[in-house]
Amino acid sequence: MQRTSASNTTAGSTAFRDLAPGITGMALVGSSVTVSRSLVDAPLFATQAVRYAAAALLLVALARAARVPVLRPRGREWLWLAGIAATGLVLFNVAVVRGVAHAEPAVIAVAVASVPILLGLIGPFLEGRRPSRQVLVAAPVVVAGAVLVEGTGRTNAAGVGWAALALGCEAGFTLLAVPVLRRHGAWGVSVHAVWLGALMLAGLTVLFERPADLGTLGPDQWAAAGYLAVMVTAVAFLLWYRTVVAVGAGRAGLLTGVAPVAAAGAGVLAGSGVPGPAVWLGLLVVVAGLAVGLRPGRTPGTAVRTPRGDRASASP
Repeated sequence: MQRTSASNTTAGSTAFRDLAPGITGMALVGSSVTVSRSLVDAPLFATQAVRYAAAALLLVALARAARVPVLRPRGREWLWLAGIAATGLVLFNVAVVRGVAHAEPAVIAVAVASVPILLGLIGPFLEGRRPSRQVLVAAPVVVAGAVLVEGTGRTNAAGVGWAALALGCEAGFTLLAVPVLRRHGAWGVSVHAVWLGALMLAGLTVLFERPADLGTLGPDQWAAAGYLAVMVTAVAFLLWYRTVVAVGAGRAGLLTGVAPVAAAGAGVLAGSGVPGPAVWLGLLVVVAGLAVGLRPGRTPGTAVRTPRGDRASASP
């Protein structure tokens, strides 16, 4: 199969068109915080299984409509894709739900917002290059801004443990994709990770819940699950992985700082009130961190290589 560079940019010169999908994807992820509140009383595994199953069907249909080939995984690729599904989809949701039982939501959010540091350190090594000094300087700035936006909050030892697990799972969602993005591209990784996650969650539903409990969901809860399936899973996954392909995991990781900002904005639209001064300060700090990490420089980098079909297709 012919391959082509996913982007003509370098690590030091990142075009906005390569960053825009990731920014949009993280904004959608941030909006999920407000939407997910409708699902607090819903059966966890069953609802998430339906969400990811619906997203998988949608992704397959979109790939066929766009004539993008979705390759069958082979060998160790199954392990990488299963790892994405197990950590970034299944365990992450468990960590968040169980974590908020021991800690304020802000604690979990701050832990997840720390992911740029992990991606900035580990991502470049998986891509065969050294970490960018710009990214390593900017990552703590973005994290600091996210902490200001989300606040801190009270917790106990169990809450800290669940927060750490959520951080690791969020980082795994990107890092475990790097080796398979080269062959499968954003479409293939998204499709396989989502259907594998749906299968895992279906198994957990059978073991720990009753599928019949889905009948207790009301219209608002089904609407929330539908939004999560379409926008936060199918669309956001594609957008995010396209940016990882184009600019690398380290630089893309900085964009996770957009999620808490989007969450705060979604809260305002939902009637939670105007944010306080700390949130506005955090917003400015996040923007400053992104400006430092994404500004043009002289250090060349290597974009993840991806199949031609994935590059030629447009994001949904």
